[in-house]
Amino acid sequence: MRSLDAFAGQKLAALDAQSLRRRLSPTRRHDGAVVERNGKRMISFSCNDYLNLSQHHLVRAAAAEAALNYGAGAAASRLVTGDHPLLSDLEKRLARLKGTEAACVFGSGYLANTGVIPTLVGPGDVILIDALAHACIWAGAQLSGAKVVKFAHNDPADLERLLLAERGAARHALVATDGVFSMDGDIAPLDALSELCQRHDAWLLSDDAHGVGVLAEGRGSGALFPTAKIPLQMGTLSKALGSYGGYLCGSQAVVDLLKTRARTLVYATGLPPASAAAALASLDLIAANPTMTEVPLAKARLFTRRLGLPEACSPIVPVVLGSAESALAASTELQNQGFLVVAIRPPTVPDGTARLRIAFSAAHEDADIIRLADAIAKLRETAS
Repeated sequence: MRSLDAFAGQKLAALDAQSLRRRLSPTRRHDGAVVERNGKRMISFSCNDYLNLSQHHLVRAAAAEAALNYGAGAAASRLVTGDHPLLSDLEKRLARLKGTEAACVFGSGYLANTGVIPTLVGPGDVILIDALAHACIWAGAQLSGAKVVKFAHNDPADLERLLLAERGAARHALVATDGVFSMDGDIAPLDALSELCQRHDAWLLSDDAHGVGVLAEGRGSGALFPTAKIPLQMGTLSKALGSYGGYLCGSQAVVDLLKTRARTLVYATGLPPASAAAALASLDLIAANPTMTEVPLAKARLFTRRLGLPEACSPIVPVVLGSAESALAASTELQNQGFLVVAIRPPTVPDGTARLRIAFSAAHEDADIIRLADAIAKLRETAS
């Protein structure tokens, strides 16, 4: 196996030379926004737990009770014996939240997109994807065998141009986008995309992983556009809902098809009971107090005002620094000051746009947000 180790070593050396190698850092979360790494406590601005619900006592209690009642795992595919009762309850709640006929829960958001897309489209079809869409959308498209076409980020005019060029020769067309883009924090123009899809008989899929729970009283980015028709509403349970798993909300016919043909559901063990119960508890908390969903965006806007950036439209704010080296250096300096702000580098973001990706949660104190903004302002002054 020397050739295998040599191959891996060469790849790692090349990544090291470009400051692109990634390493795992065991991290323990404490109360609020505090995390601990290597014995040091810091305030985390890199967590997607936007409402801090993964730490809520009722969510944790629901997860623990489900594990005691149903077991630690689902033990099999949902089509065998892994379809425990909590999954049906969760699907009904998600469909109600998104205003659809039905929902299908998957083991993760990545499994959802890599299962849904190949189930619905294949050879002879075309998939048009926003240039900055999440990696799992691209992965699902590649698995489908359909023709894959990229359209310019949040650019309906470019999408229309490509639909005019590609739709006629394709049996079916799917348009896929993030609702809230995970690395930029901006929101897709779902009303314009929906109108184009209806005009050209294309199916719109919106990945709302970073919108559900924090926009439109928790209903997500699609609810910001009342006229938009989004037949495929995908999302996750692992961000604002504080749990783990993914889902697709849509018509009953689409969901029924997914449950019998989506390979990432058919051939994967079902979601653990604790994860389903935690998500249900989080949905209960949001329904009882919808104003809580407004807090992360308010925190993000405090930061953008303080730093003189364009007003945030989601809890995600990027500070683009350019090179991987500069992003890593800035992240290290912020850790020295007690802030965990992870550097995001290619291929997660395009070359030349390495950044600090700052995620705001309801657990952040305003004083800490101001301190972080001032620290980043000094870093930018030094770099210039």
